[in-house]
Amino acid sequence: MIVKLAEKRGFCFGVEDAIETAQNAVARYGAGNVVSLGPVIHNQQVVERLESAGLCQSAELEQLEPGSNVLIRSHGVTPDVLERARQKRLNILDATCVLVKKAQDVVQRLHEEGYRVVMIGDRNHPEVRGVIGYAPQVVIIDRVEDVEQELPFKERLGIVAQTTHAPEHVAEIIAEIVRRPYIELKIVNTLCLEVIRRQQAAVKLAAEVDVMFVLGGKHSANTQELARMCRAAGVDTYHLETWNDFEPAMIGGKTIAGVTAGASTPDWIIDEFAERLREL
Repeated sequence: MIVKLAEKRGFCFGVEDAIETAQNAVARYGAGNVVSLGPVIHNQQVVERLESAGLCQSAELEQLEPGSNVLIRSHGVTPDVLERARQKRLNILDATCVLVKKAQDVVQRLHEEGYRVVMIGDRNHPEVRGVIGYAPQVVIIDRVEDVEQELPFKERLGIVAQTTHAPEHVAEIIAEIVRRPYIELKIVNTLCLEVIRRQQAAVKLAAEVDVMFVLGGKHSANTQELARMCRAAGVDTYHLETWNDFEPAMIGGKTIAGVTAGASTPDWIIDEFAERLREL
């Protein structure tokens, strides 16, 4: 089997920083003495390795004793959660991605400037849930159809987007908003360039292969988006977490396979998958 790897794939700097923060915290405070508020990143294999190293994951704030070491996941949290952590006198270790922090700051600033904040994103994603906490009554939309249903008012709108969304998807929704008679629109680009580069590399590779494999956590938004874009490019695409999910039927009649991975997928998963695929 001929295997081609996307030029840009796997870990981004935000994920690398979050993992390093978690590892350093465990090394400093000891195994079992650092608790993360939810999975540090959306990759089960990395999460399991961090747990094996001594990081306690997915704890609730109310369960922690004063003085506990609490790690804020890469997706960030609301200001309310941070304030409650301070009130409980917890030692806060912040692994929030710098670009998520930027989105949080932008939302707060837009509200202070008098804009009604609109966020293009998945309302169930932890990043979105955290970011919208920085302004009251943030409107969340993620489909063109949502514009008519969720934005019936004529106001000054300040628009941001989930960092992992595809630019084309965000542009489509903004185009629909622009068609309507809002008093003023202020659009701040909060998209992650590293994610965009992975999307562009995946689409480019999809045009050169018979089948695409997108590796990453099932709950990883940016990995899901990579798989969607590859399918939209017209190639058979499979979103797998590891080699264990692979089935020989996936490459039936295929000679060239493309492999890419989400921003929270480690190199060792990519390398193992590519090597085993080459051996077939």
